[in-house]
Amino acid sequence: MVETNVPEKPDGADELEKQGVEGLVFSLRDSTDPMVRQYAAYLLGKTQNPRAIQPLIEALGDFDKSVREQATLALSALGKAAIEPLSAAIKEPRWETRYRAAEALGKIADEKAVQPLIQALNDTRDHVRYMAAKGLREFRDSDATEPLIILLKDENRYVRMMAVQVLGAVGGKNVHAALKKALKTEDDEKVKEAITKAIK
Repeated sequence: MVETNVPEKPDGADELEKQGVEGLVFSLRDSTDPMVRQYAAYLLGKTQNPRAIQPLIEALGDFDKSVREQATLALSALGKAAIEPLSAAIKEPRWETRYRAAEALGKIADEKAVQPLIQALNDTRDHVRYMAAKGLREFRDSDATEPLIILLKDENRYVRMMAVQVLGAVGGKNVHAALKKALKTEDDEKVKEAITKAIK
């Protein structure tokens, strides 16, 4: 089920709703009002037009969080056509872009999203590693098992917690053994609880 959160309408929403893809792209790129950019991103997602993909990819790096969130939802609504551009965006210099690209790939939940998400488990930024792990939760893909096991030693407790949850969903002897081993060295109580729950 693709999320389509409807943002609050900005001033001039009626005009925006009458615009085609080109007009919406212009508003998304050039408006100084984040509410207008957010609404333009929402409308672009509804168009189901492949020409909306690249401008929305760019919007994943917008300085306004609400615009980044809406662009993520719009790209996930565009589905399979957005997977390749998102797979490229997951390597962008800005971590915010990589984070949102990983989030959108997880929401699209297509098999082609698995490898880019696995690669993002090695990201230098913990936010991105977390979101890549979360995105893999729906797939239960065995290719992700080893990279996720490595994350059980991640410096960030939230990344470790997400890795535990995803591995618990994947299951299997290797996972069970890795989780039991991690439990012996884990010092965070919340993560310990998650591991204990996952190996039951």
